[in-house]
Amino acid sequence: MAMNIALVGIGKIAVDQHVPSIQGSSSWRLAATVSRRGTVAGAKRYPDIETMLAARPDIPVVSLCLPPAPRFAAASAALEAGRHVMLEKPPGATLAECGSLGSLARKHELTVFATWHSREAAAVGAARDWIEGKCVRRVHVVWREDVRKWHPGQDWIFEPGGMGVLDPGINALSILTEILPQPVHLRGARLRFPENRQTPIAADLEFSGNVTAEFDWRERGREVWTINVETDAGSLLLTEGGGRMFVDGVETQLSSGPSAGSPSGEYSRLYARMAELVAVRAVEMDLRPMIHVADAFLIGRRLTVGPFDW
Repeated sequence: MAMNIALVGIGKIAVDQHVPSIQGSSSWRLAATVSRRGTVAGAKRYPDIETMLAARPDIPVVSLCLPPAPRFAAASAALEAGRHVMLEKPPGATLAECGSLGSLARKHELTVFATWHSREAAAVGAARDWIEGKCVRRVHVVWREDVRKWHPGQDWIFEPGGMGVLDPGINALSILTEILPQPVHLRGARLRFPENRQTPIAADLEFSGNVTAEFDWRERGREVWTINVETDAGSLLLTEGGGRMFVDGVETQLSSGPSAGSPSGEYSRLYARMAELVAVRAVEMDLRPMIHVADAFLIGRRLTVGPFDW
């Protein structure tokens, strides 16, 4: 029987990914939304999460698609009200907030799930399996996209807590922390801040283990989302954000299916995992990708570039 779920924050990512994934699943029923303006046909809209929680004791699960800054208050309210919580990435504005949510969920024997949708891309699991047992000699990440396309007019992402280009960059970091057999740590970073913004628009990161990454939001052509891994037994290339995999230049044929290679398939798998976690009231809060982002702000060199306007 499908569980009722409320979706909080009806913005671009919710409409593009969360709504179709929920509606396409037999595990879930979208029973309510929380948004000042956004609506979804067939789901009652509430203006704030407190009103929804008070009015709908029949909804045991809340999925939060709010920006990181207000997410902690909403997640805490839901957990205190006895509801399980699913968090869009990044799971919070700070590491301390995320740790507190994990502790609160365990206190109340509830599920909180920090999702990393890029880990569910079609080729990520295959890449992890191919790399296992090999000696990784070098890794280079290129994550370039157009902020105007993917976050149109979203000023919050350039405010403190919004992370700037590290918001999409954390997708690459979530894949890295999933596929590399040994942990790495950040050794240096160059963060390029527009002179009129509070978060970076581009970043170059250098990790231990000969791992480097370049993130840029100023790409005006097609997106570039690649991870190149050189090992003692050949090279692996992930493209399309983990959707395709090449070994020594030859594409690996992945298992076919309705979700293989599809971004919406990533979210379908996340919601399937959420159903599993709720069934056993487990907490899944992997903060490794966010630790790398926090370290970039801690030790990164700040460089000022020209202003950014929409």
